[in-house]
Amino acid sequence: MGQPINIPTSGTQCIGGYLARPQGQPKGGVVVIQEIFGVTAHIRDMVDRFAAHGYVAIAPAFFDRLESGVELAYDRGGAARGKALITELGLERALEDVASAAESIASAGKIGAVGYCWGGTVALLAALRLGLPSVSYYGARNLPFLHETPKAPVMFHFGEKDPNIPPEMVAKHRDALPQMETFTYPGADHAFNRDGNSSYHEASAKLAMQRTLDFFATQLAAA
Repeated sequence: MGQPINIPTSGTQCIGGYLARPQGQPKGGVVVIQEIFGVTAHIRDMVDRFAAHGYVAIAPAFFDRLESGVELAYDRGGAARGKALITELGLERALEDVASAAESIASAGKIGAVGYCWGGTVALLAALRLGLPSVSYYGARNLPFLHETPKAPVMFHFGEKDPNIPPEMVAKHRDALPQMETFTYPGADHAFNRDGNSSYHEASAKLAMQRTLDFFATQLAAA
């Protein structure tokens, strides 16, 4: 369904991305924000799935600012390389690229964002600073930003078996942003939405996806 594209950024550099369009009139647009592993087959599949539900969806390839075509394995080596890349990239540049990706699909209507792991924190920042209604899946780097005043709603999803995000971290989300929906999933570990991986938890992923779609249906509805 989708196709590779180029996205102009705030500077002179273009980055790549993956774009999918729905059949018929779009309900809005969704920026899909990757984990630390790049725009992998899983992230491309999520783009296609949001398009199948009626949204113009785009996944910017953030690492193209540093190195083109990065798509890392879900193993220890891939994780180490991904962590090094996100450290070099920084959240500010990633957020600039979310804004560029959102602008590139602005004709779809109102734009939201959804992100996973590292992308979950970038999605939170998209709501806080860019005013994009966003869904944050298992963002382990969220805590330093929870004091900021949101410019748009954000929904959180966490697995209760996630060793990276213990219950006290989840509680801080509810304490800091009580007006936002924060969901936990008893059978789920970190990356529970990543199908084809040992961490995938089907029931939790399906419920979180339905809640995410309901969120976008409300937040991205035409005025």
